[in-house]
Amino acid sequence: MGGGCISQAWLLEGPSERYFVKTGNLSFLSEIDGLNALRKAIRVPQTICTGSADGAHWLVLEYIEMSRKNLRFDLLGSQLAEMHRIGSGGFGWETDNLIGSTPQVNTVSSDWMEFWRTGRLGFQLELSRRNGYDLGSRGERLMQNLDAFFLDHKPAPSLLHGDLWRGNAGFDMSGHPVLFDPAVYYGDREADLAMTELFGGFPEGFYSAYNESFPLASGYGRRKTLYNLYHVLNHLNMFGGSYLGEAKSMMDRLLCDAG
Repeated sequence: MGGGCISQAWLLEGPSERYFVKTGNLSFLSEIDGLNALRKAIRVPQTICTGSADGAHWLVLEYIEMSRKNLRFDLLGSQLAEMHRIGSGGFGWETDNLIGSTPQVNTVSSDWMEFWRTGRLGFQLELSRRNGYDLGSRGERLMQNLDAFFLDHKPAPSLLHGDLWRGNAGFDMSGHPVLFDPAVYYGDREADLAMTELFGGFPEGFYSAYNESFPLASGYGRRKTLYNLYHVLNHLNMFGGSYLGEAKSMMDRLLCDAG
């Protein structure tokens, strides 16, 4: 079956059962952990089993037939809002996990800005330096001016999907939302919303339903570029220099906005 860029995807079909199978070079244990967390608020595929052999890993999930019509983006918006009401005592997660094939550092912190500075932007900027991508002095200057985006914004920790672009959401045959491929942690809910606007975006009905259920704070429009920079830098580090220009452009806008 068509899959993502990290794993191969298969349909395993017998006389009476169908399963969705992922295979790859990385363990799927953190993905199972994330699915179990999201299941509290929204439908995700049930885990059947996982394992490895000779360095190859596999994950067997419930097969959910996806619909191409009657897509309840409004319901996805309201259910995501309820998922974001699930909180925690700190930002991060009990273990590190993966964002794509890249390690995602989830060391728990009580300070959201510092968590984002070290566990998200700082990590990706250092990785880009090691990979030989020249961002000039943009990274250092942005890190020094990060507080400009959080002067009046003190978010509470919310349960996040962590990788919520359009390709990681679908709808079953009754039109109800299904989420998959998470990179969960507790963070600012704006980070999830920001990524829904990256790589294609969601329909307006999704955002209207979300805001009706859980209105966003003022200043989101400034911060969403900061949050999406993490994912663009990650794509730069995973897939190469075609994302370099976009990363530079985003950083230039942020530096201008920070004053």
